[in-house]
Amino acid sequence: MARQRLEKTNAIRLLDAKRVPYEALSYDAEIHSAVSVAEALGVPPEQVYKTLVVLREEAGARPLLVMIAGPEELDLRLLARSIGAKAARMAPHRDAERLTGLQVGGIGALALTNRPFEPCIERAALGYEWVLVNGGRRGLNVRVGVQDLIRLTGARVVDAVRREPAHGSAG
Repeated sequence: MARQRLEKTNAIRLLDAKRVPYEALSYDAEIHSAVSVAEALGVPPEQVYKTLVVLREEAGARPLLVMIAGPEELDLRLLARSIGAKAARMAPHRDAERLTGLQVGGIGALALTNRPFEPCIERAALGYEWVLVNGGRRGLNVRVGVQDLIRLTGARVVDAVRREPAHGSAG
């Protein structure tokens, strides 16, 4: 089978330039849900990370790029507490696209490393060797090592998803 020629995005260029191992995976660009991406690619949904644009309420604060597992829901209060902010809110769809220059469904921290964002990754990612993150456009994810992702993006490890304590475990 002939190998498909990969369209170079900023994320792919960065990974190549830093000689970071990755696997580029394409899927139907009409899919916008991380859980649906996982289904299309045959990978566990908890290892497909979506990137959310979040605004802090403090004047002059840089917008956040918060990476969390596809099935999870962002807890803005928990995130704000984790980063020492008074409050945080989701950027409206239009603002997210304006700030990043990327379409919602195609926003990824690897594509925005030279932009004024503060990347964050949910603590749960540390439990995986690799995750899939957006490769800089709709229909493209890259499988990359979690530690490489953190190193390349300068992501801060945060608590951003509320979890119920496991029953029977000591604290």
